[in-house]
Amino acid sequence: MTTWQELQAEVADRLAAASPDERVVFAVGVAERLMRAQEALPAHEQAEYALGLRPTLNALWEAALGNMSAFGEIKHGLGEHLLSEYCHNDGQAGPGDADGPAAAAVLHTAVAYLFGAGDPIQVVSSRAVEAAGERLPTGDSNAVDPDEMLIAELHRQVRDLTLIGQHSASLRHARLGLDIDTSARLHRALRIPLSTVGTDV
Repeated sequence: MTTWQELQAEVADRLAAASPDERVVFAVGVAERLMRAQEALPAHEQAEYALGLRPTLNALWEAALGNMSAFGEIKHGLGEHLLSEYCHNDGQAGPGDADGPAAAAVLHTAVAYLFGAGDPIQVVSSRAVEAAGERLPTGDSNAVDPDEMLIAELHRQVRDLTLIGQHSASLRHARLGLDIDTSARLHRALRIPLSTVGTDV
């Protein structure tokens, strides 16, 4: 049986082989799933800062699938974060709102899109794996095996990368802008399946 460590290595290898535009689409999909999980929490458990990043995430979807006009909104969203108290080097002494899985995934994806860097995508992947482990119930003798949760998340990431790879020719230059028809086709083919949370995938 494949271990989660082997799957994590496979995800890393696939991301390294993917184009920058494919990696951004992958990261946006992961960030979307983490955001939807955050939005599904009871109101008193939701992180207000993470929810406030929803417009930036929506703009990232548009940009990742070929709409160049979304660049300004992404830049503005990341700029607001950089100028806020939530961007700090105070460690545990500073506010941690931006370090939750959903918020961190959106912010790292924005950095990857704006600057074409690959490392933030690996961070997004890792945050989703960590979030899967954090969802484990405690004090339950019938609790799910932690490794199974990590394996399920990483299998999901491998599946997502396979789907994205099927559209690599269209995505390879998405950063330069795509025509309306191609962008609409990619939205239909990728946004819904990459956004789905839970077992209905």
